[in-house]
Amino acid sequence: MEHEPPKLLDRVCQAIRVRHYSRRTEEAYVGWIRRFIGFHGMRHPRELGASDVTRFLSSLATRGVSASTQNQALSSVLFLYEVVLGERLGWMNDIVRARRPARVPVVLSRDEVSSLLSRLRGPVWLMASLMYGAGLRLLECVELRVKDVDFGRGELTIRDGKGGKDRVTMVPVALKEPLREHLARVKGQHRATLPLVAEPSRCRARCQPSIRTRRVNGRGSGCFRPRGSMWTGRRASGGVIICTSPSCNVPSRMRCGRAAGIAKLATCPTLRHSFATHLLEAGYDIRTIQELLGHRDVSTTMIYTHVLNQGGRGVRSPLDQLGPSGRTR
Repeated sequence: MEHEPPKLLDRVCQAIRVRHYSRRTEEAYVGWIRRFIGFHGMRHPRELGASDVTRFLSSLATRGVSASTQNQALSSVLFLYEVVLGERLGWMNDIVRARRPARVPVVLSRDEVSSLLSRLRGPVWLMASLMYGAGLRLLECVELRVKDVDFGRGELTIRDGKGGKDRVTMVPVALKEPLREHLARVKGQHRATLPLVAEPSRCRARCQPSIRTRRVNGRGSGCFRPRGSMWTGRRASGGVIICTSPSCNVPSRMRCGRAAGIAKLATCPTLRHSFATHLLEAGYDIRTIQELLGHRDVSTTMIYTHVLNQGGRGVRSPLDQLGPSGRTR
């Protein structure tokens, strides 16, 4: 009996997994390829050309998507043609990527961070404190394992971060005791949710997961990952835990940014931006901060140097040099 050839999207998933791309990349690429095919009436990509790709990207632009979203869609389509279909067509070089605008990151002051954290409780407070105190991304905070916390050296090991890289950052001294207490509760939950295996011992060792691989910020009972067999504990929510937008739909108990009186549009990455900015203000060198943040290129870290130019690059406004009479309205 002959086996049917794999479907196109199955081939996409297989190509992504062979290259060890992240699960989020797989989900994004498959989603965009599905939309690209659906946009053209379910026609096979081999029947499409440069004008069809451009028309798809233009439809995204007219809907007001960001430049990074549009470029992600283009990367997904190019991956489909170059890697999955094995076609290197001349028109691929003629497609222009959207230009990403330069943005200054939103940064909270120390008082604003303190006010924000004071309105959080429990695991949400711990996650927010780790994002600000150790420079973690939200997903890195969610995926942190028990084995990655080293109290002796005061280190957190971030595994398989953005770009598939590992790095080491600090355990804030202020979080050592709360983190110890939290891990004690996690270990108690782990023992309570272990599967009951009567015998033999070899089977028990294989079936009962280790506490080392459990998520620090997991919740509920354990589960298996979709693309692996590592027992990890269910992931904590990856949604925004701080919000200052008046139109936000986040439950009121989580709108701590507005409750703290913060006018800035602050989200989880804002805590990481504040971590880097406050380290620069404290005099730490840019290379050290680059390593702590896990940036591949120091130019990415340089966006935080805007804080060194106090108020318009340190230039004194000519209005401030006028006498009181000149400023009287």
